[in-house]
Amino acid sequence: MPLSQLKAVLFDFDGTLADSYPAITASVNHVRGIHGLPPLDIDEVKRWVGRGAGFLLARTVPAGNLEANCAAYRAHHPSVLHSGTRLLAGAAELLRLLHDRGLRLGLCSNKPVAFSRDLVAYLKIAPPLEVILGPEDVARPKPAPDMLITALQRLGVTAPEALYVGDMSVDVETARGAGVQVWVVATGSEERDALERARPDRLFSNLEEMAARWKVT
Repeated sequence: MPLSQLKAVLFDFDGTLADSYPAITASVNHVRGIHGLPPLDIDEVKRWVGRGAGFLLARTVPAGNLEANCAAYRAHHPSVLHSGTRLLAGAAELLRLLHDRGLRLGLCSNKPVAFSRDLVAYLKIAPPLEVILGPEDVARPKPAPDMLITALQRLGVTAPEALYVGDMSVDVETARGAGVQVWVVATGSEERDALERARPDRLFSNLEEMAARWKVT
């Protein structure tokens, strides 16, 4: 479908709209510290982000009980949520551009939804986002299509009328399962060659490049 006929754009959060890796790394290292493990650097943590807290901690904290580790992570995370997260260049401008064009906007992220809601308010990008969903809101997290399907139902938009924007191959898989177009930006957890292999509909270096594409339509 031509861009001019789209009615909704849904976004991932971590690595797509924001660099939240310092905050995530700080909380991972907090949990590692509980078990006497040395801290990891951001690049070691970053590659496991995007498939939910359980997936992240199972691969970064090889000690203790996963459920308890997830609870410790969530308890610590509010202390670093704001200081360790910043909007990526062009994020606010892209959301404003799409909103001004009359597109319905939403957020579908494997990040715990309370953290997503807190951050979009703190980063001042909440007003145009009509729906914000996390793994708690659906039966299955990404890469299952449940979040996208639920968001489209709430917006009253069909799958062919929607676009999903992410930063990982898991976002491509999610979008394909929901039957929506998918664009990715190489600003997150995966290298460009991995994103190319995932075969999104379009691949951009950053959000500013993506906004420029919208401006010519």
